[in-house]
Amino acid sequence: MQTTLTPDVLYAAYSQGYFPMPDETGEILWFRPDPRAIIPLDGFHLSRSLRRVVTRNTFSVTYDQAFSDVMRLCGKRQTTWINEEMRSAYEALHRTGHARSVEIWSEDELVGGVYGVHFGSVFFAESMFHRQANASKVALYHLVTHLRERGFTLLECQFMTTHLHSLGAVEISESTYMECLEKGLSQQAVF
Repeated sequence: MQTTLTPDVLYAAYSQGYFPMPDETGEILWFRPDPRAIIPLDGFHLSRSLRRVVTRNTFSVTYDQAFSDVMRLCGKRQTTWINEEMRSAYEALHRTGHARSVEIWSEDELVGGVYGVHFGSVFFAESMFHRQANASKVALYHLVTHLRERGFTLLECQFMTTHLHSLGAVEISESTYMECLEKGLSQQAVF
């Protein structure tokens, strides 16, 4: 049975530890991984080379100025789970103020970004992209800094990858994740 991805359905799913991802046929599947990848907000790994890029102000950063473009560019890959239904659902969630983006610009060109979902004091990172070296890392750096400054308690990033691990992501058990999620949803933070 196909579920329509409305903002209410997405909130119910995220608040119970699930997130949607379509398979190759487009059918929406629901995932609740164990272990779960998170980036501790005080544990982002800023390498020397990335620190140089950030301090040089090579890029400019904006928030929620090009959400649809970030989502579209995150989906421009050989294989992607970001289909039209997902774009439409997350754009509807964005209009409610619960899907957010960080955009990285080189002059007037969007060269990197990350988008995700925000409920309570939890940010669920969905996807990121880059069209210039380091642009997605810079986006994630600014996201972590932004969340930390605004009192967020949890940055969830679904599955561990080598790339996320190099930036400080860790895996936690489902039970630990659900405790952190419950606490984070009970507190409010303004993106």
